[in-house]
Amino acid sequence: MPASSPKDNAGVVAPAPAIYGAALVLGLAAEFTLPTVPLPRPVSLWLGVVIIALSIPIVISAFKALARAKTAFDARKPTSALVSDRAFHYSRNPTYLSLTLLYAGIALVLGSPWVLLMVVPAVALTQWGVVLREERYLETKFGDEYRRYKTKVRRWL
Repeated sequence: MPASSPKDNAGVVAPAPAIYGAALVLGLAAEFTLPTVPLPRPVSLWLGVVIIALSIPIVISAFKALARAKTAFDARKPTSALVSDRAFHYSRNPTYLSLTLLYAGIALVLGSPWVLLMVVPAVALTQWGVVLREERYLETKFGDEYRRYKTKVRRWL
């Protein structure tokens, strides 16, 4: 597949941050419309802060690995290199793992069961509309090299 081909991308349904952003908006709307009992404080607040803090080094590591390989961070753009170091040594999808942790942490900080519940459809849509499409794309583009990587590194964690 030539790098300049307009089809040289994973064909994701939407950028993952947009998926998680929409889930957050829907969760907040549900909380406003059908208020729930807030999650217990201060446990949810501190747990949320810790989870948010855990998400940050993961995405920084992934971003640095992608930048060093000079390949796209945006799944809608062509991938020029298979990255398997730093965070990608532990997860094939560290950016989505980090985004999921960030979202769950925000939900806990807000103390909102609705927002927390919306992580489920966000992860599901990311899995089916982004991750699986990226995997097909990378397997087509990098072949055996990507298949070997898949046998060594788990999809999420």
